[in-house]
Amino acid sequence: MFPSLTRIPGDLFPDFEALQRQVEQLLGAPSWPSSIRAANRGAFPALNMGVTGDTIELYAFAPGLDPAKISVELEKGLLVISGERASELPEESDKVTVYAAERFSGSFKRAISLPEDADPGRVQATYRDGVLKVVVAKRESAKPRRVEVREATV
Repeated sequence: MFPSLTRIPGDLFPDFEALQRQVEQLLGAPSWPSSIRAANRGAFPALNMGVTGDTIELYAFAPGLDPAKISVELEKGLLVISGERASELPEESDKVTVYAAERFSGSFKRAISLPEDADPGRVQATYRDGVLKVVVAKRESAKPRRVEVREATV
């Protein structure tokens, strides 16, 4: 009934934030990416990506794949992971009915933009326990280096 004494009159941002929270409650969690390099929720395989001082590391969570059928390619700053996961569901027939199929099956392809300091000549990929780990080394020229300061002679 009384407007809040702590709000500045005409400040619409709190009203928009409240409206956004109400819409999210009605519709569920938002489906947009969490960062500029992320994909929509439900993309396969799910990825975690980070950097160390010397490398860019990417972890793709893809259980149930044959490592021989995973392709990792790096071209023009894009890391492309592709492959196929076979369905383990029985074929539908008169005797079998599938009520839910939540696990992804079929072919997939994910393209990830790498930072400019990625060295395309030094890439390693390993697959273990359903996790594909891709390590891309950083260019030597992009790493910080110490410059010696000498006394100037006049």
